Amino acid sequence: MLPAQEAEQIILDLLLPLSIPKDTEIINLQSARGRILAKSISSKLDFPYWDNSAMDGYAVRYEDVQQASKETPVTLEIIEEIPAGLVPQKAISPKQTARIFTGAMLPEGADTIVIQENTQRNDNLVTIFSSPQPQQFVRHRGSFYRAGEPMLESGIALDAPDIAVLATAQCNELTVYRRPKIAILSTGDELVTPDTPLKPGQIVDSNQYALGSFVSGNGAKPIFLGIIPDQPAKLKAAIKQAIAEADIVLSTGGVSVGDYDYVDRILEELGGQIHIRSVAVKPGKPLTVASFENSGLYFGIPGNPVSALVSCWRFVQPAIKKLSGLKNNWQPTFIKAITKQELRSAGKRETYVWGKLNIVEGIPEFSLAGGSHSSGNLINLSQTNALAVIPIGQTSVAAGESIKVMLTKQLSN
Repeated sequence: MLPAQEAEQIILDLLLPLSIPKDTEIINLQSARGRILAKSISSKLDFPYWDNSAMDGYAVRYEDVQQASKETPVTLEIIEEIPAGLVPQKAISPKQTARIFTGAMLPEGADTIVIQENTQRNDNLVTIFSSPQPQQFVRHRGSFYRAGEPMLESGIALDAPDIAVLATAQCNELTVYRRPKIAILSTGDELVTPDTPLKPGQIVDSNQYALGSFVSGNGAKPIFLGIIPDQPAKLKAAIKQAIAEADIVLSTGGVSVGDYDYVDRILEELGGQIHIRSVAVKPGKPLTVASFENSGLYFGIPGNPVSALVSCWRFVQPAIKKLSGLKNNWQPTFIKAITKQELRSAGKRETYVWGKLNIVEGIPEFSLAGGSHSSGNLINLSQTNALAVIPIGQTSVAAGESIKVMLTKQLSN
């Protein structure tokens, strides 16, 4: 059994990211969320595009108002009104001002904004009762970004702020990596689909749906190959198809040491090189990782539904992230937290127990999910967001002690 960190490194070393230009595509900005940028972005535009006002108020020459106060107010002539979107028509001369609104272009001659709360208007005159700081509330052209400089680097996952930046740069089309293709198949004569009437001895295959959701949530494209019976010929044909069609194959079941566990043998018959056969983790000890000449990677993970998801969170997710073109941060996110309950382990393998992580007054707290922590019990896995990690050789963690926790999804507010 390989330690988890060693297994993770072997997996990452086996993978090459998607390449340019073979694995890229051009998409429009509206469909960019979650995609991985393949080419760095720069813009021909400065941002802000021009000097503009950050507040509603009056555009002035600082030298005209630097002595303004309640005791010695300054009165200026209003020569123009400048709403956002219109170009100023007049320059500001001494003792003059322009009424200006947030986002509007600064007129020539003005260098400072006086907010309207510090003024009193009377027809075409405005009296100023407070001296602003020089250049106060002026957003200068190019102060946020200079044309031609790097704006967004390749290898990042695009989210709402990045898309706003791209829109600002008038980047309507961009080059991204294609979505990795992940084939998913379940093995076992006992498995049936959720819409099949259940007979004694049968088990509903939840893994196709759970792993499909996992794959989609990680920005990849699932290819569903369904349930494959424990028949070597049919299993070999399905695995061969999966290897040919996908970048990564995920199969559940058939990787332990039972009489009907054929996966490892079939992978070798198909020319696969097996790098991992088991890992020192619980749940999820059976883990087969094999590579093929076409650079594809095969994961044979346990059939028990909790073990399958733990294997995905711990080992498959980093692989998808690296393959997808992400530049870094492939590994799972671990943080330190205080456990609210005592946690137990047999101590022979790195043990993952699931629960809920919350931030309470700035301190991460882990609450163990109630009920049985069996690898076949999906019920209490629902709505959890973290796995507490009990190291090899440690059999318990007392309530109130610190524990390493692996996030399985983003924390909610």
